[in-house]
Amino acid sequence: MGRYVIRRLLQMVPVFLGTTFLIFVMVYAVGDPVNAMFGDRAPDPATAAQLRAQFNLDKPLWMQYVLYLGDIFTGDFGNAFNGQPVTELMSRAFPVTLRLALIALVIEICIGIALGVVTGLKRGRPLDSSVLMLTLVVISVPTFVTGTLAQYLLGVKWGWIAPAVSPEAPVGQLLLPGLVLALLSLAYVTRLTRASISENVRADYVRTALAKGLPRARVNVRHLLRNSLIPVVTFLGTDVGNLMAGALVTERIFNIQGVGFQLWQGIVRQNSPTVVGFVTILVIVFLLANLLVDLLYAVLDPRIRYA
Repeated sequence: MGRYVIRRLLQMVPVFLGTTFLIFVMVYAVGDPVNAMFGDRAPDPATAAQLRAQFNLDKPLWMQYVLYLGDIFTGDFGNAFNGQPVTELMSRAFPVTLRLALIALVIEICIGIALGVVTGLKRGRPLDSSVLMLTLVVISVPTFVTGTLAQYLLGVKWGWIAPAVSPEAPVGQLLLPGLVLALLSLAYVTRLTRASISENVRADYVRTALAKGLPRARVNVRHLLRNSLIPVVTFLGTDVGNLMAGALVTERIFNIQGVGFQLWQGIVRQNSPTVVGFVTILVIVFLLANLLVDLLYAVLDPRIRYA
């Protein structure tokens, strides 16, 4: 296991370098960040030259990337074009989005897996058909429609919740945005779990366990569910990154000042250091989440061993 973890960590290095280089090129090669800072006004040539020198924009792109990498390994993600350190923006945004993503993840795991198990065991029954139809509706409706509708009905019309989340973003105010964020993944988790359960329920090891007299509940939990969760865990591993990076729409609807909010502001204002810094952290989150998923395979299925 130790060798496998070290090998995976080493494999993550070229993936990290390649991904961040592509992001860096796409952000810095499109448009002129200095001109974007001044909007419709043309910047003074001397001021523009000073800013380009300050942000290393007067150097070749590959050299800008090397200098950027050297800085982030020391914890310096640079300054936004308004002079504010990017790490300061991260320290405010990531805790908020992390709380939101955790709420969404708990909702989709608890409700999605429970619905998937029930419908998988009762395949073809009215409950199974109803849940399948409901998940199809959830998948078909875009998140901005679900979020806007929930905000209007629960926050504006009925007044049950605050329509917008305060800058402190307490957990209580993040429950509805977390549910909205989780809905799409919840539908996929339900369908994946249902398909895996309905396939494995006819497997030989389940029939053998029941023939030996083991209680049905124990067989379902310790054998059937455990072996059926591998595709679900794979999906959840990739979904952790999606929940953090894909919260942009949900955060815009509920005015949550998290990662999506900062990314949106950075893209609209062409604030390249902010965009590259936040996306770099998200790449690391993706890589670590996938490493964790690979390690969980051996826990769920004892037949999987790592050399």
